[in-house]
Amino acid sequence: MTGAQSSAFAPSKARLGVILAAIVGLAVATGVIGWIGFRAVLTAVEIIGARGLAFLVIYTAVPATLLGTAWLVLVPPSAARRWRVFVIARIVRDAGGDVLPFTQLGGYVIGARAAVLQGISPAIAASTTIVDVTTELIGQFGFTVIGVVMLAVKFGGSSAHTALVVETSTGLVLAALGLAGLVILQRRSSALMERLARRFAPALLAHVDDFGRALDEVYQRSMGVMASVVLHGIAWIASGAGIWFALRFAGIEIRLLDVLAIESLVGAVRSAGFVAPMAVGVQEAAYGFIGPIFGLPADMALAVSLIKRATSLTVGVPALALWQTIEGRRLAALGRQPAVETDEA
Repeated sequence: MTGAQSSAFAPSKARLGVILAAIVGLAVATGVIGWIGFRAVLTAVEIIGARGLAFLVIYTAVPATLLGTAWLVLVPPSAARRWRVFVIARIVRDAGGDVLPFTQLGGYVIGARAAVLQGISPAIAASTTIVDVTTELIGQFGFTVIGVVMLAVKFGGSSAHTALVVETSTGLVLAALGLAGLVILQRRSSALMERLARRFAPALLAHVDDFGRALDEVYQRSMGVMASVVLHGIAWIASGAGIWFALRFAGIEIRLLDVLAIESLVGAVRSAGFVAPMAVGVQEAAYGFIGPIFGLPADMALAVSLIKRATSLTVGVPALALWQTIEGRRLAALGRQPAVETDEA
């Protein structure tokens, strides 16, 4: 097989993998809902209703503002720092991961592209996206601790659930080690990327230097990195509080701490299953299993999952349409530029 054939074959295999993962995810989601009962889940969705959906759509502005700000504080003062740009790009990033049939990695690329289209340099957009994803994972780690502690408190004296507590605690330790390794890798990535580019793609060396300098500059501003972590942690808590408000509006009595525990553990499972497009199946199974542990009936937990997906569609589709509009205007502007004439000898 030639190099060209191999490169053409690789994307096809990747697309096939995404399609198969989506099919499996849909099957799992359908199976979980069917196991709990389609009618029961539909009734629970009706209880939360349009009022709960409308609230969550409006409330999306709260975590979106926090997340956009968490990205903005990573941008060096020497670069363009427009708050609106990063809020919009962050909404587009989440829409790409939640609405389009991509993995979360596809959403990261789309979000960075949305920032570039609004005037941010590619090196700054790429480097701050990578660090922002990292600070978000660190913030999520702190949020997940809430769920694990709540789980330990609930089942600490039960030998029947000791294995569950031990497994989640072990997962937390492994996640901490993974995050530490991720940060170390990024701090050394510019040198690694330079060696790879010099070996395999010398023409990319200039771009590698730009990216490496931008990444180093982001990490040199430790206060910005710490602020991003804190803002991400607050955003995770705010997102969970939104679900609690929606449930209370629907007349569902449940403690805020229990909802935060559910959301933290579901978020951790969803992140672990990032290869599944839109986390289909992963999210539904997590809610169906974790919700009842903290007093949220399985049918209502599945209803929360479906309402969250409806919220993502309601917010995400217009966000992606806006991104496409900006992209289209850029292409149209390029098409209107006069061709450069050259003199022939």
